[in-house]
Amino acid sequence: MIQTFSDKNFKRICKQLAKKDTQLASVLNTYGPPPMWTRPNSFESLVHIILEQQVSLAAALAALKKLQKFTGGITPGKILKMDDPALHACYVSRQKVIYIRGLAKAIADKELDLDAMPLLTDDAVRAKLTALKGIGNWTVDVYLMFVLQRTDIFPSGDLAAIRALKQLKTLTADTPKEILITLAAAWAPYRTVATMILWHHYLSERRKSG
Repeated sequence: MIQTFSDKNFKRICKQLAKKDTQLASVLNTYGPPPMWTRPNSFESLVHIILEQQVSLAAALAALKKLQKFTGGITPGKILKMDDPALHACYVSRQKVIYIRGLAKAIADKELDLDAMPLLTDDAVRAKLTALKGIGNWTVDVYLMFVLQRTDIFPSGDLAAIRALKQLKTLTADTPKEILITLAAAWAPYRTVATMILWHHYLSERRKSG
């Protein structure tokens, strides 16, 4: 069964997680519930996630805004008409040009149907997207969490979530990923919302420290 979060159940899930995990409860008591981060199920959203790969959120957003301004609306057709210099002028790296064009072509050729994604299981979505060049598990995790609003995703490759988890659980920097994944398993079936609490902690602490 496909489970999603929404305005109707998000805060309730946060409260359930607080009852299961004292560290998550501490974050919620200190900073309140996290924002319910969501994005529309669109080509632009996937482009945004690709732009966020291995760069700061600010840098990715700057590139997205450049693309939006240049195209007047980011669509597969408009991206396929842009040449390399135009894409580079929008702060899109050489590798990401390849990834975004590949995604645009897959949608334009009807090899990928984003409208069908909400009906697919998490594994099926992952299989379809990772078949495309440049789309790995982290990109799929963010798509599943933000766009499809699936409740039980833990992005083990996300540095901010991992740092927050290690800090809250007082773990050493060299704690193996397998242990982190095991710890996160205790939050099932709401690992997505737990991760949002981790991000909330990470961002709130950064703001507090200036």
